[in-house]
Amino acid sequence: MNNTELLNLRLYNQLLSAHTLKDPVEIVSYMCAIQSQALEMAKWAIGSRLKECSNKSVTDALNTGEIIRTHILRPTWHFVAAEDIYWMYELSYSRLKPVYQSYAKMLKADETLLYSYLPHIESLLRDGRHLTKQEIGNKLKDVGFELDDNNLSVLLSFAELERIIVNGRLDGNKQTFTLLEEWSPYRKSISRDEALERLADKFFRSHGPATLQDFVWWSGLTLTECRKALEMINPSFVSEMVNGRECWMANDIRTPPVNVNSALLLAPFDEFLVSYKDRSEIFDSDHLRRVVTKNGIFSPTIMLNGKVIGTWKKIMKRNNTEIVLSFFEKVNKCVANLFEPEKKRLEEFYKVT
Repeated sequence: MNNTELLNLRLYNQLLSAHTLKDPVEIVSYMCAIQSQALEMAKWAIGSRLKECSNKSVTDALNTGEIIRTHILRPTWHFVAAEDIYWMYELSYSRLKPVYQSYAKMLKADETLLYSYLPHIESLLRDGRHLTKQEIGNKLKDVGFELDDNNLSVLLSFAELERIIVNGRLDGNKQTFTLLEEWSPYRKSISRDEALERLADKFFRSHGPATLQDFVWWSGLTLTECRKALEMINPSFVSEMVNGRECWMANDIRTPPVNVNSALLLAPFDEFLVSYKDRSEIFDSDHLRRVVTKNGIFSPTIMLNGKVIGTWKKIMKRNNTEIVLSFFEKVNKCVANLFEPEKKRLEEFYKVT
């Protein structure tokens, strides 16, 4: 398999070319988890995978709890379908807890003391309440628990880890927190092996062709567990060698479209970039710092046929959204024109109503 075939298959499997899914929840469920730093921009990671999708339709799915935003996997912010949240939390717990403990230790936060505050968090949010981080901090202060911003962040992280809270309805542009058990009633538990198999199946089906190392990076799980998961799904998947790496994908994939230019504007931290350990086929190393900063911040990218050729930004002009493109190298008018429909679609997605 050559680079062109690899990128074409990834575009197809990641729902960035022809597919039949029609709403934001279907997209997130199929992808299993979509990284969602910078919430307003992250919504486009869903919108870009649907022909007809608005910022409002993604917001509505978040505001009804069909899609949940929480820290999971590596851990970092992700969109997850409500139907998947519990088994994914259970699978991730043993890997997430040491990360939060290390974070608390680094900030010299008293973990035992913070854990004693969790019942108060539950009490504040009971009966369907949705509160912002600041509102939670203020209400804790009112009952004698004053925390600085860092300690409050750790407290909320532990509350997420223990499946007490998740992000709830948006309050304007502000994210709130609410009780998970009220926002998304508990689903039947599955065994750890079943969860491993399900995660691997969803990852390699939606992100393939991908390597075992990609799955380790994306999932945050151990190499041993990831290898076990890959062995469990092996009968339904095939592997191909690409640039000396063994890449896995579903064995029932339909032939994706070929000889059609794919001109895309992707969200920062889009799964097409962030979910692979080796990104050498996606962008040239000379452009690395224009795509990913030293502290791991991904830019919104311009992508032609699966390869990053520039970045874009969203600006507001007279209450209208304008998308500005910046190519790494000078492109001719024909190439630049390929992105006009995508620019219009993105500007329409963020149109102020």
